[in-house]
Amino acid sequence: MHYYRTHHCGELCKKDIGKRVILSGWIQKIRNLGSLIFIDLRDFFGIIQLIFSKKFIKKIELRKEFVIKISGEVVKRKSINQKIPTGEIEVLVSKLEILNSSIPLPFLIEDQTDGDEENRMKYRYLDIRRNPIKNNLILRHNISLEIRNFLSKKEFLEIETPVLINQTPEGARSFVVPSRIHSGMFYALPQSPQLFKQLLMIGGIDKYFQIAKCFRDEDARSDRQIEFTQIDCEMAFVDVHDILIFFENFIQHLFKKIKNIELESFTYISYSDSMDLYGTDSPDLRFGMKFVKLNDWAQKKGIEFLKKKELTIGINVQKCSHYTCNQIYSIIEGIREPKINPEEIFWIKFFTDKTIISSKELLSHENLIQLIKRFKAKPGDLLFIIFGKKRKTRTKLSKLRIEMAHHLNLKNPQVFKPVWITDLPLLEWDEESKRYKSFHHPFTSPIKEDIHLLNKKNPGYIRSKSYELIINGMEIGGGSIRVHDKKIQDAIFKHLGFSIKNIESEFGFLTKAFEYGAPPHGGIAFGLDRLIAILEGKENIKDFIAFPKNNSGIDTMVNTPYFLKKEKLKELRL
Repeated sequence: MHYYRTHHCGELCKKDIGKRVILSGWIQKIRNLGSLIFIDLRDFFGIIQLIFSKKFIKKIELRKEFVIKISGEVVKRKSINQKIPTGEIEVLVSKLEILNSSIPLPFLIEDQTDGDEENRMKYRYLDIRRNPIKNNLILRHNISLEIRNFLSKKEFLEIETPVLINQTPEGARSFVVPSRIHSGMFYALPQSPQLFKQLLMIGGIDKYFQIAKCFRDEDARSDRQIEFTQIDCEMAFVDVHDILIFFENFIQHLFKKIKNIELESFTYISYSDSMDLYGTDSPDLRFGMKFVKLNDWAQKKGIEFLKKKELTIGINVQKCSHYTCNQIYSIIEGIREPKINPEEIFWIKFFTDKTIISSKELLSHENLIQLIKRFKAKPGDLLFIIFGKKRKTRTKLSKLRIEMAHHLNLKNPQVFKPVWITDLPLLEWDEESKRYKSFHHPFTSPIKEDIHLLNKKNPGYIRSKSYELIINGMEIGGGSIRVHDKKIQDAIFKHLGFSIKNIESEFGFLTKAFEYGAPPHGGIAFGLDRLIAILEGKENIKDFIAFPKNNSGIDTMVNTPYFLKKEKLKELRL
């Protein structure tokens, strides 16, 4: 009945003294004290100390990570260890069996390991033995369970959608899978279940969700993987307000249930305001430094080197006038992408004694005083002002804002500031292809007030019924109210450059479905990996995925991607 164990290593305590037990696990540490040998035995559930007489195991070679089975008696520990739950007891071993040995380890199986990321990815199965990774996977399980419970109680139906589908234009690059049976034809792996969840709404499903695997052939980075998991949701007969209220409550519930954190009501900012105030649609609201626009001031004052610039903006960094010129140059130099040209930025120091100096000698003292007032600066503040083309200038100042927050330790991982970004553009102009592309995807509904602009030649000003949830500068989720009217959908396709033949070929099944009474519907998808990382105050999502890829999209443990053998290529007619 209990061949390998009667108990887990982490469950024994003072009340078990005197019990005969069988335990199995890995050797964490070995301490040889001469007449006695102490071993820390570890399993999934915890650690317990074993005690052997040297005579008992003098002929047995043991090393770290050997898998052993022991029998013995639980006894009171002479030297109590308050750091572990089993610290009051130990097991006096009477029988030992080596279940498996271990070769020397590539890195320490400790909370603070000496393994770098490359080695940890290569030997991921060893990394999972460490408490930080194991606990992250437990957290992921608990969050997934809580998501299912919450949404199920709210009448959402969990439905699986296909993994082998058609490639969808207007999205990111898809991974494709060749078909053996249908020579020369391919499936695509889903970037999201978008079209299928819309079809479920047309099929009469009222609320749908899925914890779905998604795939995008994009460059990986610390907060993005080519293979990722999203919490995918869709609801019928809803508008933007319904979605935002429901899923704000959903996120608040997860934070409270998982971390016992009470989130305040979420901030709402339109996309245009977010770009004007922070230079990004993913603003970090844990700190201030809102942008101050200076175009009208430069025009009014006739500041020659500014008045012809498309945009002049700045930020006030409080209590930083003591920064030296070398420190400031170092910070600006550290911003690599996009790089800030020293000729397009200057700063003003408003010292605590109320004296003012500027790196731009052309500005008069009167103008410097007016700029101080414009920024509502106080003695001790440091102002940065940057100018140039609109989009690039906002992006550069946004990077500088984040860099200053980093230097000032303002990005507290224990503080959470969620914000809904709303009314994102429906379309955006792509200079490379010289055509409009979807800002999100082609199935996003325009806001009612802008629908008439679909008939105009310049649809770039159309706002959409879309929204993104940002927490601490990281996009956690996004979605929209979908188009459910065939005429509107066809008009959007037309602006995207699709011919009638293309529409029929690529999306005919969807536009046909619209003709059978499609309800108003909308939804959202949250990145599960990112959400868990945010909950733990981290930026790298790899540690919350059991078997992640590296930043080159490679799994160094199993060596994927790989080259197919000639026989397989022949079978697939490739």
